[in-house]
Amino acid sequence: MPGPRPHSEPHRAPDTVSDVIRWAAFSCVLVPVVLLWYGTSLAGAAGTALGLAAVTAVCRVLLRRSERGAADCATQRGGRHTRGQTPVD
Repeated sequence: MPGPRPHSEPHRAPDTVSDVIRWAAFSCVLVPVVLLWYGTSLAGAAGTALGLAAVTAVCRVLLRRSERGAADCATQRGGRHTRGQTPVD
């Protein structure tokens, strides 16, 4: 039985943006294949693939920009709110 892992390895946060983009790319391939399987024209399936690829690219850009903005905001504020207007439970 293997022993516990040493704690010297830093625990990295999962890269959820990459996971979302990976699944979106998978669907860009899968959806047109399914459409062709069910009898859609090649042009229709290709148009769907291009549309999904465009939406995926835009979402990737927006997610990465949001991720960078959140990281910049956290480093500037030290990860805390500076205003006293936030209600406390």
